[in-house]
Parts: sequence; C-alpha cells; structure tokens
Amino acid sequence: MHDLIIIGAGPAGLSAAVYAARYNLKTLVLGKVPGGQITDAWKICNFPTYNEIGGVELAKKMLEQAKKLKVPVKNERAIEVKKRKLFDVATNHGRYNARKILIATGTERRKLNAKGEKEFDGKGVSYCAVCDAALYRGKITAVVGGSDAALSSALLLAEYAKKVYIIYRQGKFFRAEPAWIKLVEKNKKIIPVFNSNVIEIFGERKVKGIRLDNGKEMKIDGLFIEVGSIPDEELPRQLGLKTDEGYIIVNKNQETNVSGVYAAGDITNNSLKQAVTACGEGAIAANSAWEKLKKEKGN
Repeated sequence: MHDLIIIGAGPAGLSAAVYAARYNLKTLVLGKVPGGQITDAWKICNFPTYNEIGGVELAKKMLEQAKKLKVPVKNERAIEVKKRKLFDVATNHGRYNARKILIATGTERRKLNAKGEKEFDGKGVSYCAVCDAALYRGKITAVVGGSDAALSSALLLAEYAKKVYIIYRQGKFFRAEPAWIKLVEKNKKIIPVFNSNVIEIFGERKVKGIRLDNGKEMKIDGLFIEVGSIPDEELPRQLGLKTDEGYIIVNKNQETNVSGVYAAGDITNNSLKQAVTACGEGAIAANSAWEKLKKEKGN
C-alpha cells in the first residue's frame, strides 16, 4: 500500500517524488522511460543553475536525487488504473495500490505519417537525435520541424554530419526561441528548406532519400522527425478525467475532476511545456496530495 503512486518518471514525476519523500509519504514512481522525454534533449539552456546541460545528464541527476531519498523508481509501464476504495494500478510487471495517484506521463512523439516512415523506422528514420546523431558521421541528414527541438537536433547533427537540411512547412522559423534560430543561421552545415513537407521516404534496406510536396527529391542518409508531441489519452480515459484536446484539465493545485487524482507536466492543459514548469507542477501536486492525506487522517 502506497500513499502516492506517481505514473511518469520525467521532471514532473521525479520532482513530485522528491517533495513526497520530504513529506514522509510512502511513494512509488512508475515510468517506462526513466528521466522522461528530456533524455532526448541534446542541450537544455534554460534550466536554473545550469548555463547548459545535456538532457540525459539532467535526468540522471533527478533520478539520483529521488533514489537518495529512498523513493523506488521502477521501469514499468502503467497499463490500467482503476478507482475503487483505493486506486489499483496494473503495469506490465505487477499490480500496486495507492491512496492518491499523480499522472505525469508527459507526451509521445508525433509521427509524420509520410509514406515509408513506418517501413524505415530504425533504418534511417529516427525520432531522437541524441540517440542516433553519432551514427551519421560524414553523411547527409535532414530534420523535419521548426521547433526548439528541431533546431537543437539540427545543431547536434551538424557536429557529425557533413550536411543537415531543416525541412519546415512555414516560410520562416517562428516557433523556436530566437537564440536557437541565431545558432542555426550561423552554422554553415545547416540548410533550411522552407515551405516544404515530406510526403515520402524511400530507399532499399535503409533510407536513401525523401520526396517533398513541391516535387523535389533529396538524397539523404537519415531523417530525424521533430514535429511535436501528443498526449497519451488511455489512462485519463480509464479514470474519466476531463481533458482538452487530450491534455488533462487541472486547477491551480494540480487537481483533476476526479478526487484523489492529480496531474503534472506536459500531460496537463497548462500552456508552457518546459522542464522547469513540469518540476513546479510536480511539487505542487505532491503538496496537494500531502495536504489532502493529512485531512483524511485527521492530522
């Protein structure tokens, strides 16, 4: 029996775990990706105390802090959550019970849905430049997207590849931070291709090229897709949580419409999806759960 089960092991979930531990709550963290999606980030340049830090390194520090406070973090995927008198959480490895639940599952990478994308996944199509950039030393690559993630991925790839295209459907970069745009514009290896969409990925055993909607064909060795993320709606649906376009609706205390269920991080309908805001939301959620448990215990 746990006071709080946190589903999701990214910045929101791990920050909540730290606060829950300091409140002496019996806590369990379940996460299919320890560290969450920040492990895909090449550099994080807007997290307090660090001028810049790699996503993997930051995630590792967060995990170490939670474990030092003796919060178990299990690499398990929650597949079903039921509310009875208590909450029952089934994972791919076991079953657990808790008085309160925090959903901090973040988001998943959006697919391009282009012809050949599925067939060449892992054979030249990638969704993680941090994971695969080093495989393309001296080769030609392309990134699809115009966000901070897309531009930072292009900059990382430029450290290995001899040429990096950024293919973006708009006429200029406007979603990314000006600092990232400036770095991309200064890098001679990076070539923006505006007003274009990838409609087909082709090759034989691995990617050899792409076709754009303007009829142009480009020879590349690897395609990195950075076109945003979408929330996983399965657990919110099971619990009957109110959502807005798939994102869980929360109040200022990170409470959902279902008593005893909290949400924090990218999975919520809060506007700014950043590691630092996820940490804050996780802290608030843990505090809210603690306050509620105190009242229920009559303390």
